[in-house]
Amino acid sequence: MVVNQALEAIRAGDEGALGTLFDEVYDELVALARRQRRRWSGNDTLDTTSLVHESFLKLVDRSRFDWTDLRHFFAVAAKAMRHILIDYAQRQGAQKRGGGLRRVELGDAEAASRARQDTLVAVGRGLDQLAAVDARRASVFEYRFFLGLSVAETGEILEISQATVKRDWQLAAAFLKLQLEP
Repeated sequence: MVVNQALEAIRAGDEGALGTLFDEVYDELVALARRQRRRWSGNDTLDTTSLVHESFLKLVDRSRFDWTDLRHFFAVAAKAMRHILIDYAQRQGAQKRGGGLRRVELGDAEAASRARQDTLVAVGRGLDQLAAVDARRASVFEYRFFLGLSVAETGEILEISQATVKRDWQLAAAFLKLQLEP
């Protein structure tokens, strides 16, 4: 597989292999980002292309090229997209709550957008708490929610059965619901 060869070359110090890796995973990253963009509502300045490119830059910057295989690469990609979306929501929320701008009354659409951004940030915090207790269930939720992967795709990446994915998804969602309730 070209991706695994590119990952090996990157680990061996061949930074030129980054281009090969990017070419090979670009379509999949775009599909993942598109799934996220469908769920995203509010300000459209973070488009699919921006999310893909920011995610890849974050992957390159933070991973120090220590991905072991394609599964690990997409696990890191899920975390990168999650952090980018949550950071973006936090920045948008901070700007809307002041940011040096004059105060105006919010319309229904803006209030709903702010509520969704706040919820996304809260989900991110809850997911961090879940990861401290049960990393696999946190990964299942992250893959399904932030990457929009199916039960089958999640099971394949995590090398667990679809029944386990469904069970972990339900338990993770219940845990997060408890964390989000006031």
